[in-house]
Amino acid sequence: MRETPDIGDRRDLDVLLRRFYGAAFADPLIGPFFTEIAGTDLEVHLPRIADFWERALFRTAVHGRDAFAPHAALHSARPLTAAHFGRWVQLWHASVDGLHSGPRAERAKAQGERIALAMLRRLAGPDAATGGTGGGFVPLAALELRSVA
Repeated sequence: MRETPDIGDRRDLDVLLRRFYGAAFADPLIGPFFTEIAGTDLEVHLPRIADFWERALFRTAVHGRDAFAPHAALHSARPLTAAHFGRWVQLWHASVDGLHSGPRAERAKAQGERIALAMLRRLAGPDAATGGTGGGFVPLAALELRSVA
């Protein structure tokens, strides 16, 4: 097993986010949300999302954008489910783990889990089903249990 460094700076975030979005855009379950429904321009999106993660992990950048509004618009066009958020978490974990290990990498994964659960509950209601849906997705109920442990 090779040793991987922790997420150290904005350059690391840029590489990580390109890897993640490359996988997310190509994914048959969640890719259409980025490519067909939202028509995401990665070169426009990356600096914004890097600001978010830089603030979350390093407390340096200012991220004043409303992250919920774009997700609400997507949800109106095609409902986002636990399976979608579970796949997002799965790809996020794989991207982080493929490049990094350490306290910031763990914080990035935990923050991703919290975001997925919060978005799902806000979009589908506080009683949204977060159980496993098959297909190898990370059951969001398991993430919920892990977050309170």
